Amino acid sequence: MSIEIANESGVGVDEPSIVAAARFALDRMGVSPLAELSVLLVELDVMADLHQRWMDLPGPTDVMAFPMDELDSARRPDAAGLGPALLGDIVLCPEFAGDQAKKAGHSLLDELHLLTVHGVLHLLGYDHAEPAEEREMFTLQNRILGDFRTAAAEAARQSAQREADSKLLGAVGLEDSAGPEDPAGPGPTT
Repeated sequence: MSIEIANESGVGVDEPSIVAAARFALDRMGVSPLAELSVLLVELDVMADLHQRWMDLPGPTDVMAFPMDELDSARRPDAAGLGPALLGDIVLCPEFAGDQAKKAGHSLLDELHLLTVHGVLHLLGYDHAEPAEEREMFTLQNRILGDFRTAAAEAARQSAQREADSKLLGAVGLEDSAGPEDPAGPGPTT
């Protein structure tokens, strides 16, 4: 799965983590591993311009999704049997999202993960204009976010455990003979 990210917002964010959230959501939705997605982080004025131009709404917003026109509108990209696809672009505004994160009582990165999953779902044809659609989309969004957080916490726990194990083995002289540069260990001797 190809996910490109460009940060033009001037706000430092954990870009690999945003890509991981997008990849997790796409995987969870059964999107082809050959799919392509672009994530762009922009400043407030750029987002305000996009919001006005495409939604005819004044001021900036937190996230916008731009699905590719070439997708068959009768079938969502997560439908079975679809091959590779250019899904489209997700545009995030970290400065706007930062204000929302403060109000919600969580970190900017948590808010950007939420908005990334939200954008992915929009690209896959989900919407929240009607109450039933909103329930479906937000239930799915919350489930994906919960699973992503659980998976990320487990990965962090495993990484910390590997690091602690490595330190312990090194302290007692049992470090792995295969160093990080040579996973196969020492070569044959002559």
